[in-house]
Amino acid sequence: MTDMAISPLRRRMIEDMTIRKLTPKTQHTYVRFVKDFSIFFGRSPDKAAFEDVRRYQLHLTCRGVSPCSVNAAMTALRFFYRVTLRRLDISEHIPLVPQPRKLPVILSPEEVARLLEAARGAKYKAALSVAYGAGLRASEIISLKVSDIDSRRMLIRVEQGKGRKDRFAMLSPHLLQLLRTWWLVERPRGYLFPGRDRINPLTVRQLHRGCFEAAQTAGINKRVSPHVLRHSFATHLLERNVDIRVIQVLLGHAKLDTTAIYTRVATKVIQEVTSPLEHLIPKHGNGESLAEQAELATPVERRKRTTRTAPSKGAKPRNHAKPHRQAKPRNHAKPRRQAKPRRQAKPRKQAKPSRQRKPAA
Repeated sequence: MTDMAISPLRRRMIEDMTIRKLTPKTQHTYVRFVKDFSIFFGRSPDKAAFEDVRRYQLHLTCRGVSPCSVNAAMTALRFFYRVTLRRLDISEHIPLVPQPRKLPVILSPEEVARLLEAARGAKYKAALSVAYGAGLRASEIISLKVSDIDSRRMLIRVEQGKGRKDRFAMLSPHLLQLLRTWWLVERPRGYLFPGRDRINPLTVRQLHRGCFEAAQTAGINKRVSPHVLRHSFATHLLERNVDIRVIQVLLGHAKLDTTAIYTRVATKVIQEVTSPLEHLIPKHGNGESLAEQAELATPVERRKRTTRTAPSKGAKPRNHAKPHRQAKPRNHAKPRRQAKPRRQAKPRKQAKPSRQRKPAA
């Protein structure tokens, strides 16, 4: 911030942000949002109440301001009332707007190749190649120095990236060749991609403009930016079955949930998954499910099914089914023999009369 004549309240806020080591860009954004609120309120912001902040948020929403911009303004007011003024009765009740989670724009490998070929000059071709080949952010690309390229270990050192964290990014042989070609053209000493004065680095706006011009030259109708190349880098790695935790480290994400959004746009991964419904469909007479029959129900497959191919040489001809033998007529039942007449039973012999005993003398 400049040392121009400013109010004591603004100076106090700037000092609080400097103590907490907020970046100059963040400080400028916070001061601008507090100034806009002061203009809406019509008085000094230290005399406002919570209802005034609520009316300002309603004003922004009715104007059609995006949820991201509304949340940025409310975050600035939270810092102003919580840190600078110690007005917790206001800062603790400032709500944030839920932001819709949209899928990122992804380029196909063919579109990326066309974009890089259409880049203007060796500088922008090398810078955009770093965005896609290493997955770096735009602010990290313009902050690269010549000494950050480690050709022996094939790594790119990213110093104080987002969240003030250092990390290493991958360096492919093709990307190293592009960077060497650019170095031979410009021979930079400090920053790898210097600006017009060769002392300060290339600005983010110039990098975005170069990416936009390359997309128009390549005939790509999507909204292309250097961050789209970073999204494409992560998505293409995921489609090549690279572990998502490795991608998280390469991108520098603090949470895995941030990296997991690329699983929603990796179309090859989604297409390779088999629906559980396919395992519930009953098999038919030919042993194929309905899904398999639908895939094979193409004109070529129909001709293969309707026409019989000639047997190849050496193939044994199939044995035709033998005709069924006619069943022999059954023999008629022979007439039964007549039963012989039963023999008449012989008359029983009459029992002899018992002898009388002689009387005793």
